[in-house]
Amino acid sequence: MIPLKNKKQIEVMVEGGKRLASILGGIKKEARVGQSLSSLENLACRLIEGQKGKASFKMVPGYHWATCLNVNQGVVHGIPNEYRLKEGDLLSIDAGIFYKGFHTDMAETILVGGKRNEKKEAFLRAGKKALKEALLQARAGKRVGHISRAIEKELKKAGFNPVRNLTGHGVGRRLHEEPAIPCFLAERIEKTPLLRKGMVLAIEVIYVEGKPKLVMKNDNWTVETEDEKLAGLFEHSVLIRKQKPLILTALN
Repeated sequence: MIPLKNKKQIEVMVEGGKRLASILGGIKKEARVGQSLSSLENLACRLIEGQKGKASFKMVPGYHWATCLNVNQGVVHGIPNEYRLKEGDLLSIDAGIFYKGFHTDMAETILVGGKRNEKKEAFLRAGKKALKEALLQARAGKRVGHISRAIEKELKKAGFNPVRNLTGHGVGRRLHEEPAIPCFLAERIEKTPLLRKGMVLAIEVIYVEGKPKLVMKNDNWTVETEDEKLAGLFEHSVLIRKQKPLILTALN
């Protein structure tokens, strides 16, 4: 992406990120046992409209929904359907907002219901920690490879695997911009793109409990794990600065 240098553009993306965080927070509150994915999609549409924005995902050719909602083995691009959430489900909520000419993008995976499940909670903690470690590397002068290495290292340490054929990305005037940000280090760090002040990145931790081999469902959108083991997704849009990044989509 072209780094932002205009103060007004930065202010717009900051505001858009705050609005998106509020939207995702609202969806999380309603993600209860018995709630259908389609009802969460309808809520997202109302919340985005209430925030004076447009649904970024509906601007993707061929995709007609404001959210991607993935359950358990669902990795990304899950179409909201009539499935009703059950106790102990993992639900990944992915959403974006187009606000005053700029996109922001974020995602979080949650455990549905009130019962403790240490195995699934440990899986989610690993994803959150990997994103936290990745964000520490997201500053001007570092490279995309520093982010990728941090994600991979943290996930592997916890016994989980990064997905290899899906990535984070730049974000701004378009929802998906360069550079791609893999969840693993595929080449020497020195060969990966340099991070510059003013860049906005959607850093994603996309990972699985088992093998990182994926399959596409018949709807031609929903991607799931082939072995049907758990998948998780954590994402923030961040503004690159000299020191630590500004997390545009921070949840209060």
